Amino acid sequence: CRWDGDSSVNCSFTGTSAVPEDLPQTARTADFSHNNIKTFTCADGRSEERMLKHLNLSNNLISELSLTTCRNLPFLETLNLNGNAIQVLTLGLPTPQKDGKVDPLLPALKVLSVERNHLNRVPRGLGLLQSLQSLRLSSNGIRRVGLSHFQNCSQLKDIDLQNNKITEIHLDAFRDLPKLQVVVDLRENALATPLPEILISLNFFRLEVGLSNNVW
Repeated sequence: CRWDGDSSVNCSFTGTSAVPEDLPQTARTADFSHNNIKTFTCADGRSEERMLKHLNLSNNLISELSLTTCRNLPFLETLNLNGNAIQVLTLGLPTPQKDGKVDPLLPALKVLSVERNHLNRVPRGLGLLQSLQSLRLSSNGIRRVGLSHFQNCSQLKDIDLQNNKITEIHLDAFRDLPKLQVVVDLRENALATPLPEILISLNFFRLEVGLSNNVW
């Protein structure tokens, strides 16, 4: 791996099959892209809290990932999981501590990118990511967008669902997203009927909606 002091580590294209356990707690940026990593597990416990802000795990071999135990990454802002084989992405509340307190899940995470994977549905529990602003799920196998998929995602500004297999979108799927203002990208899906009711219900002045290259 290549180090830039204690703040940045670049282990891309090294052929590694695991994230090194000796990663300095002071590292702010870590790049493990283009390797053979099959699993990634966050250590559960405040004693191992890390300063990481940007984590790149793109283009690896990860097929299943749980973010539920990521209590040790309270400063993480961007998580890049593009180009893996992820079929299941689990988000849930961490186990309560001895005093009954439950820490928020990745409280600083602003960008979650899971493009070019094997998801067949929108990950459940996105509302637990209290700071999430950008969600990138393009080039998966997602078939529908339900009423509760973006529930409690109050900070979400843009959603990229391009190049999936979406045939159905609930009328109110994007309604309670007060900060959504950049883009809802639904290009290259399997939508067979235009969605005027959804577009009218969004009613955001600066919202861009991409709908080209669908079945209609």
